[in-house]
Amino acid sequence: MKHGSMVALSALAGSAAAFKYNDALTFSVMQFTGTEIRKARDDPIVNFGQTSSHVHQIMGGSGFSRTSTGADLLKSECTNARVAGDMSNYWFPAMFFKDPVTGQLESVPISYVNVYYHMDKTTDTIKAFPAGLSILVGDPTRRTAPEGGYTTNLDPSQGPVGNVRWTCPRSSYEPPSWPLDSDGTNAGMGEGNNGIGFPFMDCDGYASPLRGDIHFPSCYKPDVGLTDYKNNMAYPTSDGNGNLNCAKGEIHVPRMLLEVYFETSSVVPGKGFQDRWDHSTGKGPQPFLLSNGDTTGYGWHADFMAGWDEDVLQNIIDNCDVRHEGTHTCPGVTPNTATCTIKTLVDEDVDGPFSKLPGNNLLTGYGDKVQNGGGSSPSASSSASSAPSSSSSVSSVAPSSAAPSSAAPSSAPSSSSSSSQDFPYYPTKVVQNDAKPATTFEVVKSSSAVQDQPKIAAVDVVVQTVWHTVTVTADHSAESSEAAHVRRHVHGHRGNRHL
Repeated sequence: MKHGSMVALSALAGSAAAFKYNDALTFSVMQFTGTEIRKARDDPIVNFGQTSSHVHQIMGGSGFSRTSTGADLLKSECTNARVAGDMSNYWFPAMFFKDPVTGQLESVPISYVNVYYHMDKTTDTIKAFPAGLSILVGDPTRRTAPEGGYTTNLDPSQGPVGNVRWTCPRSSYEPPSWPLDSDGTNAGMGEGNNGIGFPFMDCDGYASPLRGDIHFPSCYKPDVGLTDYKNNMAYPTSDGNGNLNCAKGEIHVPRMLLEVYFETSSVVPGKGFQDRWDHSTGKGPQPFLLSNGDTTGYGWHADFMAGWDEDVLQNIIDNCDVRHEGTHTCPGVTPNTATCTIKTLVDEDVDGPFSKLPGNNLLTGYGDKVQNGGGSSPSASSSASSAPSSSSSVSSVAPSSAAPSSAAPSSAPSSSSSSSQDFPYYPTKVVQNDAKPATTFEVVKSSSAVQDQPKIAAVDVVVQTVWHTVTVTADHSAESSEAAHVRRHVHGHRGNRHL
């Protein structure tokens, strides 16, 4: 299914020779028409056919499922990417707030998500992602500072790579966001508004709350394969002349930067959590944690499975340098203005308030050893055997040393019952269906263009559900042009933060 205009692409092909990403960095920002299409314990890369140990928020195409492949994504009936040809999926752990008074856990909403598509200055030819390419960046089990501490380096020839970061824009950096004397043992490390591990201060930069950044590698190893997410990617290295090149035999693909803005702080009355914890001293502790139980922020991570119309993406690579204007404004690209959601297989409370995380994930802090991203080992479902033979995605991401036996909660439900084998975690209720349900979709189409950095207002959706049928409603509200302008202004980046 080709979503781009073939006529437009053909017209651009003749001028492609004049466009040289090889001469300098070019980039454009993929934006989305809303927040997640699904929020659930699903992860087809690491836990193919299984229940994931922790909750993820998923962006992109409706072809996503626990057993999705690149071919499934290309059949998506809708996407919330603002480029119609991007049916890829991008997912990351949800964030929670632990109330200092009640101890209850509450979901932290997403403000918005961006994905920067960088085409580096290189002597390589940059190619579109092959459908099904699976990438995981970050370690869900990490509770200690990474080797090298805080660094912005992405060139492995220059030392440890700092590909997982947090950004905390603030109105004042006195006291600093991360303790200046931190060695990473009991607090994160950073300077200014960038660091590793959660900051100990409120991120009150207007319209720019706490942000999780993931810098993806851009050298694909075809001999390793699409689904071996542990070994199939590498970061390019400098040739000494300002070019970032991949090794021989590797395919240079776009370099992505995923930005997730969590609504930890807000100027909107009744939103944000800034008035519910003491951040006056900057000495911690802070109340935010990830769905894998990580209270440090070191276990921040993200996944990507490619589902691009390769002609559309190749056109963007070869012909587009619109930068912050958005990839949907690239020449020859068909913008997408529809929102998109997909239903889950399990009726599970993933927002709270509750006393335990979904998946019974223990809250773990600095120096703790964890496995499987923080939760109990998922039990294999009957569909797990259908995982691609070349994939290691059903293997645990745990380190070889297991967590202490005391890490397992005594009240954890048993997974031995066949009736609940696929959904053994608290607080899950199994949806009773006679057969494995087909995915159902709810598509909301906008009557007007979606504003930059959209924050979709509440929608009164009247949906008539027909099994495996797309349903459409008339309208939704986009944020005001003034609010969009503020987001664009605040989002302006200084220096080489995105490089």
